[in-house]
Amino acid sequence: MPVKKGIAVYHPGSFTARFMQPRRELDNILKPDFDKFFIVKVEEMYRLVTQAVPASRSTNHSCLFITGGEASIKIGSELYTIYKNEMLFVPAGQVFSFKSGEVNKGYLCNFHTDILTGKYSTQEPLKAFDFLRVWGNPKVRLDNQTAGFVLHLFKRLLLDYSRNGLNNLEIIQTYLITLLCEVKQLYKPQTGTHQTAAINITHRFKELVFAHISTLHLVTDYASLLNITPNHLNKSVKAVTGKSPARWIAETIVLEAKVLLSQSNLSISEVAGDVGFEDQSYFTRLFRKYEGITPTEFRKKIELS
Repeated sequence: MPVKKGIAVYHPGSFTARFMQPRRELDNILKPDFDKFFIVKVEEMYRLVTQAVPASRSTNHSCLFITGGEASIKIGSELYTIYKNEMLFVPAGQVFSFKSGEVNKGYLCNFHTDILTGKYSTQEPLKAFDFLRVWGNPKVRLDNQTAGFVLHLFKRLLLDYSRNGLNNLEIIQTYLITLLCEVKQLYKPQTGTHQTAAINITHRFKELVFAHISTLHLVTDYASLLNITPNHLNKSVKAVTGKSPARWIAETIVLEAKVLLSQSNLSISEVAGDVGFEDQSYFTRLFRKYEGITPTEFRKKIELS
């Protein structure tokens, strides 16, 4: 997975050190090797979050299942709120942010892709689970029966993890994959269209934008990588998402810039350079077009919040 230039990417250890306290309480619920996998009750984890989490990325996937109350997380440029019997996935590498102090109950599972490979899984597990990919729909609503199955699996995972950590890795892996397979049965993509070819093109386009946004800004660039015409790309993406490829590219550039502006001390010109613009004035115009304010005004707003 590509690492974005200039943007802080947290693994679980650095994330908990930055945003959570006190350490002794964390040590009571997180076992050794928690950078690979951990599962906790949401109410135990969230009360240790000491501040709002700004736009960030993680090396791991996160899976949130709510059994009571609600939870809101911004994933990419969209704000998602989930309630009882709903799940939310944040794929590794995706931008996310959330506020502290939310009141909810449920389970949070955090895992590296490697935890899914081995004896009981294929070598390319992400191909089996669209909700773990950056273009997938992160929100899944469970029916009552499936919610019961999923709750049992979370409880079983938590029981084994709290007793043994990752010493019984095969058991952890088996239950985790079973859980993901249960969710997969009810997963619905963000579009209801049945134009399979257009959907596949759109998914591949989004992954390419995610990987190359700091260097490639033209629709023709991505059409070339996909070996299709710009017109074909435009029709496919617009039919599936309702937005043109050019808009997807522009919105992704602005999202990258917002992360840099909120997480770094880079100057505006340096931020512009990191997202692929030598002309700061053009970058500022693009940013204002989609955010309504200039990069400088955005940074001041962040500093005051």
